[in-house]
Amino acid sequence: MSEQLSVLVVGCGNMGASHARAYRDIDGFEVVGLVARGPERRQKLADEVGNPPQFDDYEAALAELKPDVVSINTYPDTHADYAKKAFAAGAHVFLEKPLAPTVAEAREVVEAAQAANRKLVIGYILRVHPSWKKFIEIAQGLGKPLVMRMNLNQQSSGDNWVTHKALMDSMSPIVDCGVHYVDVMCLMTRSKPIRVSGMGARLTEELQPGMYNYGHLQVVFEDGSVGWYEAGWGPMMSETAFFVKDVVGPKGCVSIAAKSAGAAGSSDDVDAHSKTESLLVHHGELGEDGTFVKADEWIDLTDEPDHDELCKREQEVLLDAIQNDVDLSDHMEDAVNSLGIVLAADESFRTGKSIDL
Repeated sequence: MSEQLSVLVVGCGNMGASHARAYRDIDGFEVVGLVARGPERRQKLADEVGNPPQFDDYEAALAELKPDVVSINTYPDTHADYAKKAFAAGAHVFLEKPLAPTVAEAREVVEAAQAANRKLVIGYILRVHPSWKKFIEIAQGLGKPLVMRMNLNQQSSGDNWVTHKALMDSMSPIVDCGVHYVDVMCLMTRSKPIRVSGMGARLTEELQPGMYNYGHLQVVFEDGSVGWYEAGWGPMMSETAFFVKDVVGPKGCVSIAAKSAGAAGSSDDVDAHSKTESLLVHHGELGEDGTFVKADEWIDLTDEPDHDELCKREQEVLLDAIQNDVDLSDHMEDAVNSLGIVLAADESFRTGKSIDL
């Protein structure tokens, strides 16, 4: 058995639990502490991962345990503060997205990681998903410019609606979820984003003043590519066409055809959000007679990792980065970049003006 890296898991909700199971299952990590406000949630997870010490105070846990790694899976408004304190304590960090509430704070987190010479991996789960990597690869071969259309609306109720409202205490759906899909757009184009527009609507009075639970952004890239992303949360959201992942280029198009993940009744299923199931590839070339030269292709992707397995793969990226001193500069810069785009969309909604980047 290799030498174990001690891990303090902060936040014991859905994401924290999945990552804690990953540390439990990977030779190279050991969960040495759990931090969360709710003792019931802490204890439930502790039972799964070897009953490590439990804390309700992050700073106390950090000082007492002196972990090699801190895994931060809390609400976004704590991310930057917790990450900087972890780096100051000499720990590597896994940080759930988004990186921070503002670009300035995100930049501070990256600079803190660099100053401490510690690794920072941000939870961009689609980057470790083999089917999404294939989706990006095919899109990159469609020529330029690209037209990228993506959404993820969630019809939530019960505990999920409670969680969504708590998330919206600090940021809107197009910011919280949008970083994933804008990051994908940036990987597809590898072009500089130059302008963002955003619009939104407040569909409930259960939110704090000024917050909105539906948003739509449009981003223009230097190479002429354009993308839109739509996200809405709440019991009022429609489950018609809530799951769209589609890219068009001069040579054709590729679409995620997730029949189960996109079916009515599944918009609030976290496990379904990263599923692709199959890709439909359309070739746009026409022959002399005006008909298509190649038939459409279906790429079967039914053998896919579930949510826990994807979280495990993220932690394997972190372990490799620590053990082999992998340079994560591009990864961190991409995270700041995608955050800047979605925050600009939020600013556009609030000001009614397009934002030049």
